[in-house]
Amino acid sequence: MAALSNGNQASSFKIPPIKFTKLFINGQFVDSLSGKEFETIDPRTGELITKIAEGGKEDIDVAVKAARVAFDHGPWPRMPGVERARIMMKWADLIEQNIDELAALEAIDAGKLYHFCKVADIPAAAATIRYYAGAADKIHGEVLKASREFHAYTLLEPIGVVGHIIPWNFPTTMFFAKVSPSLAAGCTMILKPAEQTPLTALYYAHLAKLAGIPDGVLNVVPGFGPTAGAAISSHMDIDMVSFTGSTEVGREIMRAAASSNLKPVSLELGGKSPIIIFDDADVNKAAELALFGIVFNKGEICVAGSRVLVQEGIYDEFEKKLVEKAKAWVVGDPFDPKAQQGPQVDKKQFEKILSYIEIGKKEGATLLTGGKRVGNKGYYIEPTIFSNVKEDMRIVQEEIFGPVMALRKFKTIEDAIKIANSTKYGLASGVVTKSLDTANTVSRSIRAGIVWINCYFTFGNDIPYGGYKMSGFGRDFGLEALHKYLQVKSVVTPIYNSPWL
Repeated sequence: MAALSNGNQASSFKIPPIKFTKLFINGQFVDSLSGKEFETIDPRTGELITKIAEGGKEDIDVAVKAARVAFDHGPWPRMPGVERARIMMKWADLIEQNIDELAALEAIDAGKLYHFCKVADIPAAAATIRYYAGAADKIHGEVLKASREFHAYTLLEPIGVVGHIIPWNFPTTMFFAKVSPSLAAGCTMILKPAEQTPLTALYYAHLAKLAGIPDGVLNVVPGFGPTAGAAISSHMDIDMVSFTGSTEVGREIMRAAASSNLKPVSLELGGKSPIIIFDDADVNKAAELALFGIVFNKGEICVAGSRVLVQEGIYDEFEKKLVEKAKAWVVGDPFDPKAQQGPQVDKKQFEKILSYIEIGKKEGATLLTGGKRVGNKGYYIEPTIFSNVKEDMRIVQEEIFGPVMALRKFKTIEDAIKIANSTKYGLASGVVTKSLDTANTVSRSIRAGIVWINCYFTFGNDIPYGGYKMSGFGRDFGLEALHKYLQVKSVVTPIYNSPWL
């Protein structure tokens, strides 16, 4: 079984008071029009943190009106890019100044490791803002060489009012992956955080106000998918929707966008990503990478390396080392600096993962390690590894979104590529090899939006990220993300009496 931290240091950590629980619309924190609230739960204990104002369709309408006025008549889309950049830079500074409190909110709301949020997630979010702030004054079209007596050029204009719907697994990262490029582009927006993890989104809205982002530009409306999310997707006055979440909900958003005003959508959806390990790999390092690929963030990450393919020459040695490392992995309170894995986000996800573990057993897979709850309080699960899996097993084909790995062996590079591509998803892949030829062949053969060679989870603000197949379309990060929030307009004027075209 996985190692369990004693939590002594965690128990002495003082949780900050919850300051923001209302909807943030047009620069103000307000109650929902219905007066409804919902509970947000601490996954460490299963106990109530606080109650949050529940936004519904009517609240989305109010937020959209505010965003529309801010876009059609406000200063944000019209100010010089350098001025937008200055405000965004101030916002990034404020985030860093409040990093302790923000990291604590992520830990109690999402079960994320406090120390990791402090050193990675939140500093990376500030860096994302600064990256796109640096691009805000470099948005320009191009002069075109027309074939007749015309002068032509393109303008890049903000797409308008954007609806962002973000997931619960990376509340901070996803907030700024969506908001930063759309702000830099000059858009206004409504963001719906996941109902499981609304706390940091509301805090970031508060800091945005302090930074000087004008009222109506950024509106944060917590609520549920079938109500607030559906209202965003089908709203006639929202110009684009950007969504990260499940493939099933992505389909619903596409339908709503098509049946309303044909708004464009960007979808980053599910995954069942393979990590392919060849005979020439360093077995110990490969085992470390593969384990990290499934237990990082408790497996609640769409690019989790949930299918690990190992070439038969090193399989037995690899399996032994992998199981040893999984048993030593420390599961515990996210405030304990010794903990490597916190609790699953909520009871529903916790029970879903445990149900998939039972499915794996019933389907005939071999449970090498894990498979059980850790402790008797909170939503902790052991790192779980199945071997002897078959292609048609549900634990091989379906996204579990937890610390559950399907391990299998392969013979040839052709076998590995075929197995890796035998999924409806295409979000990410990993390749572990010392051969440049192998790395090149596999990376060009895998149908996935990102391929990591001898590394995994290597993200960056300048690295576009998104899926193939049923993992969606559109890209977050990189300049591709900025450009999806821009419209291209061509302008053409006649040229009279010019000596050349």
